[in-house]
Amino acid sequence: MAGLHFELVSPVRLLFSGDVDQVIIPGTEGEMTILASHAPVLSTLKPGVVTVQAQGQADQRIFVRGGFAEVNPAGLTVLAEVAIPMSELDAGALAAQIKNAEDDVADARSDESRRKAAENVAHLKELQAAL
Repeated sequence: MAGLHFELVSPVRLLFSGDVDQVIIPGTEGEMTILASHAPVLSTLKPGVVTVQAQGQADQRIFVRGGFAEVNPAGLTVLAEVAIPMSELDAGALAAQIKNAEDDVADARSDESRRKAAENVAHLKELQAAL
């Protein structure tokens, strides 16, 4: 029986809203499994996969790139900087994005732009590994 209300929101859209059995989130301090009646907590998220489990349904996997998760008596809310359902990912397009991002690192003219480009490459490679 699903007892945890879960919402995942990105700046672009609401990706999930409903009652579930559990959600596994990539907290910056480590992966956390959130169940109904979980103690209140607020956590930042690292890039990784949110896994949503509801009885009688296939697990839903959503890649998030940073954000926050809040558990309170009403349930779990994840506010993600970027969120992409794994089912919408195309491995070929992702490989092309990684190549472009690596070119951006090579073409960077300042340390700051190089750092940002390298961070983008790292995030894209984490997404690729999650596939």
